[in-house]
Amino acid sequence: MNPALQGYLAAMEESLAASGGLADAGSELASVASIVDGSTELTLAVNDGSVPVAARRAVLDALLEGKVRPEVRSLVHQAVTVVPAGELTASFHWLASRVTLAAGRPADAPFDEVVLGRLASRNRVAGYAAAVFETVTVAELEEIEDQLFRFARTVESNRRLRGALGDRDLPVSVRQQVIAELLGTQVLPATKRLAAYAVSGGRARDVVATLDALVEGAAAARGWRVARVHSADQVGEAQRLELGDALAHLAGNPVDLQVIIDPYLLGGVVVQVGDLLVDSSTRHRLTELREHLLASEEAYRIPGSPTRREPTDG
Repeated sequence: MNPALQGYLAAMEESLAASGGLADAGSELASVASIVDGSTELTLAVNDGSVPVAARRAVLDALLEGKVRPEVRSLVHQAVTVVPAGELTASFHWLASRVTLAAGRPADAPFDEVVLGRLASRNRVAGYAAAVFETVTVAELEEIEDQLFRFARTVESNRRLRGALGDRDLPVSVRQQVIAELLGTQVLPATKRLAAYAVSGGRARDVVATLDALVEGAAAARGWRVARVHSADQVGEAQRLELGDALAHLAGNPVDLQVIIDPYLLGGVVVQVGDLLVDSSTRHRLTELREHLLASEEAYRIPGSPTRREPTDG
């Protein structure tokens, strides 16, 4: 099943379990699947990939309005958004089966998420995050982004912690308990949920990158982009403003600067916004200079090279 829908469902199951609505939601989802199956016109409408996603969502939204709980409408809405058109009907049946199973199992026995590849795992965590982000305010999104960023840097800089959270032989529940104890009451509940799912829905050895992806997702949810700035020295407020304005113009969105001090760079900065990477660090320049000198020396030694200086008779 689609990884993004898996993650979204995992978050919705938590909300439904907290309200005692899992069983009813399972029945409602089964009804949705049956209604779509029982109508040739409706089946064709929702499975027609040539019809825009927004239009197919509108058809189902109108059909379900006032007839099912909000969580069920959200699940159907998300399925239409992320699942290829030809697989939609199957996804409705899968949702109904999964929620029904969830209703019949103990609350402390969640599904063990299937191990996926790195990209699929990231998409699954992103789906979970999409559901969580729908429940918080813009101000909370900003706070979540900052809290996740700080936690990611803590994990990144602590080898023992990084090793524990990335240990695939350590039960997920144990790793989540480590996170719960570390974060305690210092962060928003949504931040704890997201950090916990990073180790259950993501890949164990990719935990820092998964947390960073959640940071970027929180920024995107409020219309911002994340610019990760690695600097050899502290970045002053004036520099932040100047760099932020330049990157915002380049990215086409407001940019949230996240500065990481890295003395290894010796000087300058390395800036990354999405796939864009700008390395103006002293370390990078020295590396380029070294490579240039080595290339020049090698050319000097090669017989016949145009840059090779032949010895002259004295």
